[in-house]
Amino acid sequence: MPIILVILALCALRFFEVWRFAGLSWWWIAGLMLLAFIWFEFLEPMLGLDKRKAHDVDAKRRKDRVTERFGAPKKK
Repeated sequence: MPIILVILALCALRFFEVWRFAGLSWWWIAGLMLLAFIWFEFLEPMLGLDKRKAHDVDAKRRKDRVTERFGAPKKK
């Protein structure tokens, strides 16, 4: 996600010709877009990062449901 924010910021800075970004080539920004595409479409699923996030959400929901149903576990 941070790479998308960097791409958006660079696009805005380049479009409005701010400071040193006025001379920045659009190819650098297009390269970052390609890198983000490859990351989100191929590498993240291959590494299982997309499933891990979904699993963490499910585990938290399950834990909250058990806590709500049975109350907080007692510590000895």
